[in-house]
Amino acid sequence: MPCSLPTRRLLGALALLPAATFGAACGQALGTANAAAPTAALSAKASATPAASPNVPVQQALYSPAASGAPGTLTSLAPLVDAVKGAVVNVEVTARPRRVSGMQGLPPGMAERFGLPPGMGGFEGQTPARQGAGSGFIIDAGGIVLTNNHVVEDADVVRVKLDDGRAFDAEVLGRDPLTDIALIKLKGAPGNLPSVPLGDSDALRVGDAVMAIGNPFGLASSVSAGILSARARDIHAGPYDDFLQTDAAINPGNSGGPLFNMKGEVVGMNTAIIGGATGIGFAVPSNLIRNLLSQLQETGAVRRGWLGLSVQDLTPDIAKALGVQATKGAVVAGVNRGSPGARGGLREEDIITSVEGKPVDSAGALTRAVAQLKPDSKVKVELLREGKPQTLEVTLGTRPAMEGEEEVAPRNGTASQRQRIGVQLRDTENGPQIMAVEPGSPAEKGGLVPGMVLAQVGDQKVSSAAEVVQSFASAKPGAALLLRVRAPNSDTALLRAVEVPER
Repeated sequence: MPCSLPTRRLLGALALLPAATFGAACGQALGTANAAAPTAALSAKASATPAASPNVPVQQALYSPAASGAPGTLTSLAPLVDAVKGAVVNVEVTARPRRVSGMQGLPPGMAERFGLPPGMGGFEGQTPARQGAGSGFIIDAGGIVLTNNHVVEDADVVRVKLDDGRAFDAEVLGRDPLTDIALIKLKGAPGNLPSVPLGDSDALRVGDAVMAIGNPFGLASSVSAGILSARARDIHAGPYDDFLQTDAAINPGNSGGPLFNMKGEVVGMNTAIIGGATGIGFAVPSNLIRNLLSQLQETGAVRRGWLGLSVQDLTPDIAKALGVQATKGAVVAGVNRGSPGARGGLREEDIITSVEGKPVDSAGALTRAVAQLKPDSKVKVELLREGKPQTLEVTLGTRPAMEGEEEVAPRNGTASQRQRIGVQLRDTENGPQIMAVEPGSPAEKGGLVPGMVLAQVGDQKVSSAAEVVQSFASAKPGAALLLRVRAPNSDTALLRAVEVPER
């Protein structure tokens, strides 16, 4: 295995930590989230939910000075393990088979799996039943547990087992597929469960000692230790990669388990490994988790700020070609028509250097910074245009789900119009194309099929998936919405009518 991180072509070796026996999911490759989607995510200034302290006080003095005055030597991790292991849980899940429908242009080999000729689309199939087990940790004495989204997504039954042998059924309070975070609540919990606090992942330095606890291969409460190997790793798992890397032993079944610092604070959630490697594991930083907690608790889903830009890193060659002296920033390669960025005056070849005073040194830094801001908020964007500094005020939009991304519906509310109408879209040279239609949805009842290209929604002509989403969202609930579409693989114009669901 090469020592460098794999490219997207080598993602077969880079795997999400599966629930230890999750059927075909065991060892599944990363990259299910669209790697081409805008890169950034978090909630807007979400504050952390206060977490109760562990019932057993954490002993801070794990290192003692050597008699010779040399650097401290490690005595034992046992006091730390005793203090926190009661809050680490085993998460068991069961998922029933589900019907799925397909689209044109299936990935290589997918059509054959469903008995179709290569390249064909429009399939019907069924996912297999699944059972699995991952890890999690209690952050509130009332039974609030953090784990990975890929552990509990599509689960019909969630069962949580504590270190002391107690077990509780659980419900999923919220999920964020793009950062692989999920929040679950134990049913009938007594209110005095052991819990652990979230620490400050930004305070970690490469070389700091860390400890992982989880259920690798079903071996409950397994402890491993190591150091922080690297920060801010982009492993092409999704659009918001900012992983901590550690050499603490992490294996399938550790998914969702905590990575502790030596104070007994959770500084990361163990999530991914490089297949076939040893000593290379990845964890979601605790500060990223903290930024999402309030939204997951309040609504069960995450809304992110959005500019609607295509951006790339500023390289020395691009800087020279643009005639600028800057060495860091995000170059605007494209501006979506009608997007918040377009309305705010951003242009192609602008070099964005900061957002709301936060320096931007790369395309990923820009998207992460924007995603931490509230949709509909006004933000100051500093940039270089033709070598001259400018400041624009831009009102952010809400980032729509991109092609291939799961869209989570808020609790006590509704999903976006796109999800409720039941279509998945992608942008093509010919316009926004329907990739999949949800069985039984208003879209299916209205005669929409995969492959159709949308030209008009109501009175609004559309040229992008984002414009389709906005048109659906502004439609009156209960109305029959007239759509102009082009038939699959044809220029034949068709009319379709879709009833907009009640909110």
